[in-house]
Amino acid sequence: MKWKDEHEAYMDEWDEEGMTPSSFHLDSGISYENYLEELHKREAGHGKWLPCTNYFLVDDTERVVGMIDIRHDLNEYLHQFGGHIGYGVRPSERRKGYATRMLAEALKVTDTLRIKSVLVTCNEENIGSAKTIQHNGGKEDVSMIEEDGTVVRRFWIDRENKSS
Repeated sequence: MKWKDEHEAYMDEWDEEGMTPSSFHLDSGISYENYLEELHKREAGHGKWLPCTNYFLVDDTERVVGMIDIRHDLNEYLHQFGGHIGYGVRPSERRKGYATRMLAEALKVTDTLRIKSVLVTCNEENIGSAKTIQHNGGKEDVSMIEEDGTVVRRFWIDRENKSS
């Protein structure tokens, strides 16, 4: 509940229809308390969800600058389009290195989960995200095309020698 206002302010900055990661999207008409209950179910892997962990990246002024969703496993859809890690940076805070740092920190979490090969994806037109993934060791694999025609680039990051 502490982050409710910041979460809402973060969302207000997004002009795209689909906020990334989608686990942080707030639907109108649902209370923040209900959102948190649903997020808890999602993180626990209830129903159609796989277990995941979600984080805010908060700056020194306690402003949410980024959000990240780490999926502990992959289903068919995530293997094709979503990957293990989804992240987004507040539009006014982009191009400041936050995404690169967030992905690096998320990879440390995947190490604790013993995920040896981490899949991270981005839409074809998101050149900045592709560079972020490559900067963190991503090697490009075959792209996939979603039903709406969106081309999704897929990158694997080898963590074999990083896991404990």
